[in-house]
Amino acid sequence: MQRWRTLLSVAWFIWIFDLATKAWAVSQLSHRGSIKIVGNFFQLNYVRNPGAAFSFATDATFLLSIFGVIVLTTIIYFAPQITSRGWAIVLGLVLGGVLGNLSDRIFRDPGFLRGHVIDWMQLPHWPIFNIADSAIVCAAGLSMYLTVRNVSPITKKDLKL
Repeated sequence: MQRWRTLLSVAWFIWIFDLATKAWAVSQLSHRGSIKIVGNFFQLNYVRNPGAAFSFATDATFLLSIFGVIVLTTIIYFAPQITSRGWAIVLGLVLGGVLGNLSDRIFRDPGFLRGHVIDWMQLPHWPIFNIADSAIVCAAGLSMYLTVRNVSPITKKDLKL
């Protein structure tokens, strides 16, 4: 149960932080051009993205939304079985990221499950991204680390057969 709380706490933090920063981006960046924070290395640049990273699948917003719902449901289904704190953090990062981008797809124009995701951070030679995207990328990195370290998401003694 403790790991479930860790997962939900991480997910909640990422989701709220993502929503807050997107609200800020809409109010402060949507009417401005690019804002250079660290020269050309890090800039703030408002974009409404109908697709996935690298502007992939821009015509498949509805399918990306359905995929997000499937990921969300799968994590919620399997999360109570997680015994590893590291894997609980990984799933919390993914869940928070999915909730952040799925919220945009549900509630933003042009409509339900077809909304465009707000992206606002830009690095050179990289697509513009948001906090939800960052959380998902961090989850991927942490999952690779845990895999290399051979950390199991569920310890054998805790399996219920």
